[in-house]
Amino acid sequence: MAARDWVDAAEAARRLGVKPATLYSYVSRGLLRSRRDADGRRSLFDAAEVAALRRRAHPPSQDQQLTIESAITTLGDDRPYYRGRDALALARTATFEQVAEWLWSGPEAPTATPWQADPAAAATAAAAQALLPETALPLDRLHVVVTTLAMSDPLRFALEPESVAAVGRSMIAGMVEALPAQRRRRPGPAIAERLWSRLARTPPASGLLRALDAALILLADHELAASTVAARVAASVQADPYAVVSAGLGVVGGPMHGGATLGAERMLAEVRDPESAAAVIGERLRRGERIPGIGHMVYREADGRARVLLDLVRAAAPGHPRLQAAEALLAEFAARGLPMTNIDFSLAALTAVAGMVTGAGEAVFAVARTAGWLAHALEEYAHPSPLRPRAVYVGPAPLDAPLEPV
Repeated sequence: MAARDWVDAAEAARRLGVKPATLYSYVSRGLLRSRRDADGRRSLFDAAEVAALRRRAHPPSQDQQLTIESAITTLGDDRPYYRGRDALALARTATFEQVAEWLWSGPEAPTATPWQADPAAAATAAAAQALLPETALPLDRLHVVVTTLAMSDPLRFALEPESVAAVGRSMIAGMVEALPAQRRRRPGPAIAERLWSRLARTPPASGLLRALDAALILLADHELAASTVAARVAASVQADPYAVVSAGLGVVGGPMHGGATLGAERMLAEVRDPESAAAVIGERLRRGERIPGIGHMVYREADGRARVLLDLVRAAAPGHPRLQAAEALLAEFAARGLPMTNIDFSLAALTAVAGMVTGAGEAVFAVARTAGWLAHALEEYAHPSPLRPRAVYVGPAPLDAPLEPV
C-alpha cells in the first residue's frame, strides 16, 4: 500500500481555496480528518482526502448538478428569506403558525385557522409511541407518530393545496400532542406551548417560550437541505404528505444535519461549570472528534439564526448556569480560532436552559421543518414530474459478453 501524503493546514487550505477557519470547520463536520505531527504542534491532512473534497466542491460541470426551481426560500449571506421575508425579522414578530401558513400559501394564507389533531388519531399515535423503550429519543418517537397518524387519516391522498395545508395543521398538532407529556397542566393552544409541555417539566417563562417559538420559525425551512431534497423526491412521485414528512424525518437525524443539535446538547452537558469548557473542547480536538454546533456549509462568516436565538435566550434567562456554560464554550471557540457557531448550538443552549429532555432539539427541528417539507411538497405536487438525477458513472466499462460461469 502506498504511503499517505500529508500536508499542513496552510497547504490544505490553499489547495481547497478556503480560509484556515473554513478548513477546520470541514474537520468539525467530518468532511476531513486531521492528525498531529510528531511534535504535536501542527495539524496534518491527508492529501488524497483534500483532493477528493476539492472535487466534490468543484464538480466538473454544472449540468451534472441537480437544480430545482423553488419560490419558497432563498439564502442570504447569513439568513434565510421565506418567500421574500427575512426569517430573522419573522422570528421576532410572528408566530410559528403564521410562518407555516405563509410558507404554504404566501399572500393567500388565512389569518386564523385552528391547528388541531384528530383526537382519536392523536390518542392512537400516543399509544403507539408509548410502546417504545423509555430510552427512545423524541425524534425516534416522531417516526412512529407520523406513521400512525397516516394510518388514521382516510383523506391523506388528497394532494390539493387546501387539503395539504389542512393535513399540515393536524399533522404538526398530532406530532406534538402524541409525544409523552412532561407536565400535567394543560398547555395553551399555540404549537410552541404544546411542544414545551412535551419537552420540559417546568412551566415556561414567557421569554423562553418566545425563544422556542422563534426557534421553530428559524428552523421552518432552509432551502434544499438534505432532508428537504428527500421530502421533495417523495413528493415528486406523488407520495402523500405523511410519507413526505417520513422521508424528511429519515434524513434529519443525521449528525451532519438536525442530529448535530443532539451532539451540541451532549457537548454542553459535559461542561459542568464554565471552567471545564476548555477541557471539554480540548479533549474532543485531541481525539479528532467533530465539534458540533460550529461552522456552516452555506454561511461562511456567521449564521444569523444562531445569533437571534441565543440573544433571546440571554434576555430570557440572564445568569442561568447553563447559559454561562454555553458562553464559556463560545469563548473557547473564539480563543482557538474555531468557526462561528450555528443554530444547532443556540438550540442546544435553549433546551439546556429550559431543562428539556435529552434530544429535545431534534424534536424542535423536526416539528419546525415539517412546515418547510410540506411547502416544498406543494411545489412538487403542482408540477408532477419525478425528480430523477443521473449518476456520473465511474465504474468498470460495461461488458457486452455474459459473465463466464463459475
